[in-house]
Amino acid sequence: MTDPQVWVGQTYERLADLLAAAPVETWDAPSLCEKWLVRHVVAHVTMPARLTVEQFGAEMAAAGGDFTVLSDAVAARDGSLPTAVLLDQLRSPILHAWQPPGGGAAGALNHAVIHSVDVTVACDWPAAAPTEAVTAVLDQVTAANGALFGVDLTGLRFAAVDSGWNWGSGEPVRADGGSLVALLSGRALPDGRALPRR
Repeated sequence: MTDPQVWVGQTYERLADLLAAAPVETWDAPSLCEKWLVRHVVAHVTMPARLTVEQFGAEMAAAGGDFTVLSDAVAARDGSLPTAVLLDQLRSPILHAWQPPGGGAAGALNHAVIHSVDVTVACDWPAAAPTEAVTAVLDQVTAANGALFGVDLTGLRFAAVDSGWNWGSGEPVRADGGSLVALLSGRALPDGRALPRR
């Protein structure tokens, strides 16, 4: 099996390639992340390439220890950075090697793949993450039976039309793997599909 950390770097590199080739207005298009534009998602995932541990600690203190508040503040502020800077940070070896505290390589992969689909699914692009990485994240989020993101998977059978991956039993939910990652992460798809909340 490929080291998940390798897939992290590949996902960010491919996302950078897709964004570099896209019209500039794409950066101001809505993402699947509620209230965030594409530029905000990129600013969020590239924090490790921009902030030292000390700077992150200071940001967390300023946010009163609330990571959601910190994320929104940093996304709003750093989303205004030049797109060339954000693209460089997506390609940063520091970002590609980063792991969330206590999350290891699996946590880094989860973060990279989920936020990459926030952009690619919203923009109707092919997945940035390798198929094997998408499948690994699908396995991660379904192993918790929806608890990670507060979605109710009861009576549903998920099937990825592009890889053959499937999980569960009951009413079929069929989509490409990236769209399934988005659904299982509590996002609504551009076509309006969303999973019930717990």
